[in-house]
Order: sequence, then structure tokens, then C-alpha cells
Amino acid sequence: MIKYLRILFLGNSQMAQLYFYYSAMNAGKSTALLQSSYNYHERGMRTLIFTAEIDNRFSHGKVSSRIGLSADALLFSPTTDMADIIKKENSAQKVNCVLIDECQFLTKLQVEQLCDVVDNVDIPILCYGLRTDFSGELFAGSQYLLAWADKLVELKTVCYCGRKANKVLRIGSDGIPMYEGAQVDIGGNEKYISVCRKHYSDAIKQAQLMNSGIIQKKPINFN
Repeated sequence: MIKYLRILFLGNSQMAQLYFYYSAMNAGKSTALLQSSYNYHERGMRTLIFTAEIDNRFSHGKVSSRIGLSADALLFSPTTDMADIIKKENSAQKVNCVLIDECQFLTKLQVEQLCDVVDNVDIPILCYGLRTDFSGELFAGSQYLLAWADKLVELKTVCYCGRKANKVLRIGSDGIPMYEGAQVDIGGNEKYISVCRKHYSDAIKQAQLMNSGIIQKKPINFN
């Protein structure tokens, strides 16, 4: 009776939740995802891992980390019904946790589907991804995860100056930061660098001066 009253008035602390682990690039998001999945497997539990079909930096159908860890993953695209796949997998064999890499590429509808799974199927979902793009704008998936997730966790990385890096610069083939272009342009360290807000602003201003011909064009040194 006491347990029932506690749940009635305080809520069931064991209920599943939707988590959003966000950061700039190179903060170890994929490594953290793979470690979480391993922790479940170590206890005899089953996980489902998803990653974005658009991200072709590594083998399709795998989540890979910079330190060499990897695991098989289901692919999602903007048309994937996340709830349908998870519910079918859970019906076939119990799923204890769902982990999603590159979750910034989720659509608003897909984030709604994840909320449905958490609330009505009681499966925890851990999402890992970028918060903002190279121009400082939110990705769609990140926008709605920030709005609707139960838990928000920032994974930190550092700028070359030692401050926390919370911005991402896209570097052109000429070594000059870009401030215009398509939101999605898949790449790694050869194209993106995580920096603090100050050095992001400084780099963009310098790039604008170069592109307007006020100062000489040359690659910016980020060391």
C-alpha cells in the first residue's frame, strides 16, 4: 500500500526516460554510446543501436568511435518509422534500451515517435548527437530533443585555447572557415573543428574579411 501511494503521488522513478547527450564534435559521443550498450550486454540485456543512413564516414550499418570501438547498428533516414521498428523488435525479443547515434538527423516526427516508445512501451532511449551546425543553428532533431527529452546531458570537449568548445567551424578546402552553405555536409576532422564561442566568432570575422578582400586569404592556424 505504501509503495502504491508513493507511485501515485511521487511517480514511478523506474519509468523509462528519453535522454539527449549533446556536444560539439570530438567529445566522445559514439564512445559513450558504445560503452552504455556494452554495460547492458554485460548484464544479459538487449539493446538496439541506430545511426543515420546519411553518415557515410564509416561502414554503413555500424557505429564507430575514434578510439577503435564499433558495433552493428540499424540505419534510419527521414522516412524511417522509429516507433514501428522498435515495437516490432521488442515484440520479437525484449529490448532493454535503445541507443541512437547522430540523433541530430532525426525529424520532429521521429522524436515524437521516440517519446511514444518511452512513454507507452517503457523502453529507455539514449540519443547522442550535435546540438548545433557550423552556423550555430539547431538541427531539427536536436531542437526537439532539447524541448522534449527528460534528461539533457552535455558531453564536453575543449577548444585549442583550453576553454570549453561549444561551437563547430566548417573549414573549406582552402583552409578558411565557411559561414554559408548547406546545413548538412558529412565530414570529420578534415572538415570540422570544435572551438569555443570566442574563437568561433574570431574565425568567422577573419574569414569574412578575407572573402571581402580586406585582408589576404590564407589558411587559419588553429593551434
